[in-house]
Parts: sequence; C-alpha cells; structure tokens
Amino acid sequence: MSDFEDRLKRAIERGEKRNDMKRRAAAEAALSEEQCRELHGSLRLKLSDYIAQCLEKLPNYFPGFEYETLFGDKGWGGACVRDDIDLGSGKRRNLYSRLEMAIKPYSSVHVLELVAKGTVRNKELFNRSHFEKLSEVNEADFRDLIDLWIVEYAEQYSAK
Repeated sequence: MSDFEDRLKRAIERGEKRNDMKRRAAAEAALSEEQCRELHGSLRLKLSDYIAQCLEKLPNYFPGFEYETLFGDKGWGGACVRDDIDLGSGKRRNLYSRLEMAIKPYSSVHVLELVAKGTVRNKELFNRSHFEKLSEVNEADFRDLIDLWIVEYAEQYSAK
C-alpha cells in the first residue's frame, strides 16, 4: 500500500472518530441538560419553601402585612404586602410596602437566580438579583442571602 493510501485511511479514521466524539458530546449535553433541569427544580422547591417560611413570619412582627405565594413565569417564592393610609398632612395618601422574593424559572444559561424587590411606604429600597451556575450552587449561601435581605428589609421598614 502506498504512503498516500495510509494517510488517506488514517484521515478517514480520524474523521470517523471526530464524528463519533461529536455524537457522544451531544448525548452527554442532552443528559446534562436534563440533569440541570432536575437540579434547578429541586433547588427551586427547597428555596421557594424557605422563602415562604421566612416571609410568613413578617406579619407576626409587622401587623398589617399579608403574605402571598408567588408562582409562574416570573418565578416561585413569596411576598408580603401592606397598604397604609396617611392622613397626617391634611391629605389622604396611600403608602404601599412590599417585599417580594422569588427563584426565577429554569433557563438555558444553567443558573439559579434569586430576585428580590423591597418597597417601603412608596419608596423602592432595593431591586436585587443574585445568581450562580447550577454546578456551583451552595444552597446554604442562598438561604443566608434570603435571611440577610429579609432582615435588612425589616430593619429599613421599622426605621421609617
């Protein structure tokens, strides 16, 4: 066999190996996509339950707040809402306060994202987002962040 034919056969073998590797990589990617969905779903359930447990305690400290569950295309979590009326300046004025926290739905970027919005008496305190790659998520860190943001909101609300 000639040198050309040997090189041709090796080139064909390399091409077949490359094609086989691409197919395997695609199969692994599909598997990891499913694993990512499952991991996100599991973390979403745990953390949205934790958000609910924490936010449901706010009305105990601030009567007038009402808890509501959030779910859907904006995420899963909860909110505490309160409407007050201010008659102090001779005019009637509505004062709206709300703390909302949610885990955003799964997306192709493979991250877990926590979002929070805090408003006290018609003034926005914060509008935050924290995310980590699903493969690097530490559930305890997210719980600590949820605690921190709720405690910060409570402090700001009680100061106003």
